[in-house]
Amino acid sequence: MTIHAWAAYGPKEPLKPFEYPLPPLGSHDVEIAISHCGICYSDLHLIDDDWGISRFPLVPGHEIIGTLTRKGPDVKNLRIGQKVGLGWQSDACADCEWCMKGEETLCSSKVRTCVDRHGGFADKMVVSSHFVQAIPDKMDAAIAAPLLCAGITVYTPFKTYGIQAPMSVAVIGIGGLGHLALQFAKAFGCEVTAISSSASKAAEARRLGADHFLSHDSLAEAKSRFDFVLSSAHADLDWSAILQTLRPKGRLCFVGLPKSPLQFPARLLVSGSRTVCGSGTGSRALLQEMLQFSLRHDIRPQVELFSMQDVNKAIQRLRSNQARYRLVLTN
Repeated sequence: MTIHAWAAYGPKEPLKPFEYPLPPLGSHDVEIAISHCGICYSDLHLIDDDWGISRFPLVPGHEIIGTLTRKGPDVKNLRIGQKVGLGWQSDACADCEWCMKGEETLCSSKVRTCVDRHGGFADKMVVSSHFVQAIPDKMDAAIAAPLLCAGITVYTPFKTYGIQAPMSVAVIGIGGLGHLALQFAKAFGCEVTAISSSASKAAEARRLGADHFLSHDSLAEAKSRFDFVLSSAHADLDWSAILQTLRPKGRLCFVGLPKSPLQFPARLLVSGSRTVCGSGTGSRALLQEMLQFSLRHDIRPQVELFSMQDVNKAIQRLRSNQARYRLVLTN
């Protein structure tokens, strides 16, 4: 049997049809008939080989939703016909100190979907069941797909750093990550400020949960205001000005990747015991918690749907910064 997919055959190239043999089903593996797959900005970085880790032909896609069609004999927690999902991570060693602590995202032997194996821009896949998530029956597949990467990426730092009411939280960048971060921050009971270079997004930011809106040239108005600033931006910003918006012991957390090395005076950290940190994706347990939390609080990514055959049109929309705010491919 054959998997039919869409692949980049070289850096920055348009995706073309690609076929590869269906892998054998191991005892802990499952086969997923893919119905939906989100397009993340990380997919674009991989297609362009911005990080120097891409292997071609490359099948992108790590926000995968589908139906479980086959399973190995040792798979006990999933059933045939069930709606399931797979995110950025596909496997881990299960034996290292991080896996033993339930922090398998830090495993040095982790398998990254669409980096270390072919991804979800395809009609099906065979993958280890260990990182396949049961998707709540009440959750729409197109909504669930972006939550498996964008959702867990912004949910994880809120949980890791104990963000809760009555903290004051700012979200930089109202895009694929930021529009979800606003919703989560509001659901956690925080006072929420959206920070964006686009004043036209003010009304939408408030609809998504922001109590306040700030442009980048108004940061002086927010001096010592925030307990936590989550940056989802990919642009180079005035990090010194942003650090000065933190209260003492405040934290600036990066989930987006600026293009250039960060530059700011160390005194801004020392003088207020402030912290700069980064956060990636989340554990399996946290991912399942996030899905239930999203369902309970009606946190929904704003999605645009494209047929899998129109994948290059969707990618071009992402490249041109026109996506509002997550793109999802459908089979």
